[in-house]
Amino acid sequence: MTATASTTTVAPTTARAPAPKTPGRLRAWATRAPLLPALIFMVVVTQLPFVATLVISFFDWNALYPDARSFAGFDNYSEVLTDPDLRKSVLTTIVLTATVVIASLVIGLGLALLLDRKFRGRGMVRTLLIAPFLLVPVAAALLWKHVLYNPEYGLFNGLLHWVGGDGAAQPDWVSNTPLIAIEASLIWQWTPFMMLILLAGLQSRDSELIEAARMDGAGNWQVFRYLTLPHLRRYLELGALLGSIYIVQNFDAVFTITSGGLGTANLPYTVYQSFYQAHENGLASAAGVLVVIGSIIIATFALRVVSSLFREEASRA
Repeated sequence: MTATASTTTVAPTTARAPAPKTPGRLRAWATRAPLLPALIFMVVVTQLPFVATLVISFFDWNALYPDARSFAGFDNYSEVLTDPDLRKSVLTTIVLTATVVIASLVIGLGLALLLDRKFRGRGMVRTLLIAPFLLVPVAAALLWKHVLYNPEYGLFNGLLHWVGGDGAAQPDWVSNTPLIAIEASLIWQWTPFMMLILLAGLQSRDSELIEAARMDGAGNWQVFRYLTLPHLRRYLELGALLGSIYIVQNFDAVFTITSGGLGTANLPYTVYQSFYQAHENGLASAAGVLVVIGSIIIATFALRVVSSLFREEASRA
């Protein structure tokens, strides 16, 4: 009997060498390094002034009496919310923003429906309609104040004189209806913005769905009521929120057309008055912080609407 010696070779157990540390962190920092100057610049330019404004808002600080500066807690915020003039400026800001946004959306929707149809010269009409939004806000306000509203040589009174003759009324538009005068100029400038957003929504409709509805006997109003309007809901919300963010901070039109007089001072103009005329740094900073908080709340809703729009578009793809 031959015993075969089984030679079992046992592989030497080699301890797994620790994987060399990949320079992941270094690589990540190397990737982010070019962005650091821009990030630092943005923090210095935007965040540090806001932090300084936030700190100043808790002080009773008049620039004319720098030695009398003292910590005031939330007194400045309480004054902003309880002072009749400041409270009126908050109300004016709400009325101005709501009126301009709603009117711009309605007119913009009508113009978007018009531009969604094919007709000769549509490109030229679209360019002309967008033009008001391309103007510098101060230039647009000066245009309305001097070219259109002026009671002596303005276009509106010139049209009234041309239609009614020498006996036609020549109203002073800014003095008689100051807030409406500001609202009209802002509506004129912001309607193209709403029109562009809604036109993008109209052109993203499912044409096959509309064609099927028409084959089933749906009229223009029924297509608009049950297909177009529900489809535009997100675009309407987006336009309203983005418009509100900008118009709630409007200063140019109020300053240029009425200089904040005749009950048209909104919250940004009140901040300007408190800071540059009354030199109440603490009070102006508190009002400014409230404007920023309101804008952040509106912007949060706007970002949610934008995210939902992207999700809807991705689900269709």
